[in-house]
Amino acid sequence: MLTTDTAVMLARYGDWADGILFEAMRDLPGDAVYRSRQTLFGSMIGTLNHNYQVDLIWRAHLLGEKHGFSTRRDLLHPDLDSLVEEQTAINGWYIDWAKTQTPESLRERIRFNFVSGKGGEMTRGGMFLHVVNHKTYHRGWVAEMFFDSSVNPPETDLCVFLCEG
Repeated sequence: MLTTDTAVMLARYGDWADGILFEAMRDLPGDAVYRSRQTLFGSMIGTLNHNYQVDLIWRAHLLGEKHGFSTRRDLLHPDLDSLVEEQTAINGWYIDWAKTQTPESLRERIRFNFVSGKGGEMTRGGMFLHVVNHKTYHRGWVAEMFFDSSVNPPETDLCVFLCEG
């Protein structure tokens, strides 16, 4: 069972991991962040825009609002600085949201529509865990792309966050 404390910790972890990754990306050589690659979202910046867009989509689901997206592959912020600013803001929203949750609210089931239009129903806690897991998964994709520049990626594992916190 997801608790409020665990939700807050996971929201803070996501913000920390994004920050560590963004900082390391700033130190990559040349156009590494923007370089076209053989990956689903085309580049590092494309992959992290996907994370940001999915965060927006699930925030809308959590709030019972329409998100207005018909795809999960929009390049909403093609510039790293802009993406960092917006991702940091949505991360702050998730931290604040987690702080207001209760065991009852996290168990509440919500109906929503996927971007495809297909309906779904999940608990608020399940939705939030999906957001955390989804971003961790795609940060791993970006970490793998560091090796194309002969650079080791930063460590963004939960255990590193927990030991540093």
